[in-house]
Amino acid sequence: MSTPRLEVLGLPLDPVTMDRAVAWVADRLDASTPAQVVTLNPEIVVRSRRDPALRRAVLEAELVTPDGVGILWAVRRLAGVRLEERVTGVDLTLRLFAELGPRLRVFLLGGRPGVADSAAREAERLGVRVVGTLDGYFEDGDVAVDAVASSGANLLLAGLGERQETFLWQNKRALGVPVAIGVGGTLDVLAGEARRMPGWAQRWGVEWLLRVGLDPKRWPRAWRLLRFVAEVERARRLPPAKR
Repeated sequence: MSTPRLEVLGLPLDPVTMDRAVAWVADRLDASTPAQVVTLNPEIVVRSRRDPALRRAVLEAELVTPDGVGILWAVRRLAGVRLEERVTGVDLTLRLFAELGPRLRVFLLGGRPGVADSAAREAERLGVRVVGTLDGYFEDGDVAVDAVASSGANLLLAGLGERQETFLWQNKRALGVPVAIGVGGTLDVLAGEARRMPGWAQRWGVEWLLRVGLDPKRWPRAWRLLRFVAEVERARRLPPAKR
């Protein structure tokens, strides 16, 4: 990236807009060296504090985008930088489909059985060529890696929950895909299994918070957001060199 990276609690962040993120992916589609994109949110930051593999995955990612208002807020608090917008997994996916559709050869990895196939039909309706799908319930990681590597994909969208970043990082070279992105629940959205929150929630950046509030199963994840806020405020009181 031509713009210097920022830092959020010891993790890198590329201060990109959606337009620049799309352009970055477009430039890498024909590259011979695999690249990983992490859409950084507060939950990943908190988990990385206790998960060395996840931390390394983010540190070694070729592009790290700001996913969530919590990240925008943290950058403003810690670095005094006001980022223009979020670049979330689902929004980035839809923009890539809209702007690069004919160039894309996409592999969809993740979700419950059948979800990736349904997402593929929606992607193809949007003009994207899907070269392979596999649900996220594989027991043998080598089987998943081989399926992706042999597909000829130039874009891998992985919705593997909390393991997606480390899976992509650990298998980056074996997967052999020019661009691999961890996209969370994006496959569920494409498949119609999950609805996006109202437009106002998206504009204000509280889509994730509203989804957590409406689903009791997600309530424990809210504690990570609270911990993130506490960690940011603690770091803000420290000298920059010790953050």
